[in-house]
Amino acid sequence: MGLFSKSSSPVSSFPWKEITSVEQFNEMLNAPSEKAKLFFKHSTRCSISSMALKGFEREWHTSNEDFELFFVDLIAHRDVSNAIAETSHVVHQSPQVVVWRNDEVVYDASHHHIDAQKIQQSI
Repeated sequence: MGLFSKSSSPVSSFPWKEITSVEQFNEMLNAPSEKAKLFFKHSTRCSISSMALKGFEREWHTSNEDFELFFVDLIAHRDVSNAIAETSHVVHQSPQVVVWRNDEVVYDASHHHIDAQKIQQSI
């Protein structure tokens, strides 16, 4: 399954916090934080999604402390992906990045439009 095992846990050393339930998503989204909250929705069955994820991880400055990074395996946790779409009012895509800051969506992109440098510059 590429970068992820059947349990969908990240194998890479990238600092993802995996979201596995709608309740956990709501807790993370609503937790007070000065940081922007980035949710990466990934399909473990899609080569385009795998390429976008690898590209994102390669371009991201992991020392960037302005963001909390959350990962959603949308095959295993489609309910979480649906909750993100409903809460953000951003139509579901895969792969997709949705970024919240101060309780509002400040960035979203999908497929080849996911650009780690643009995201980091947007905050």
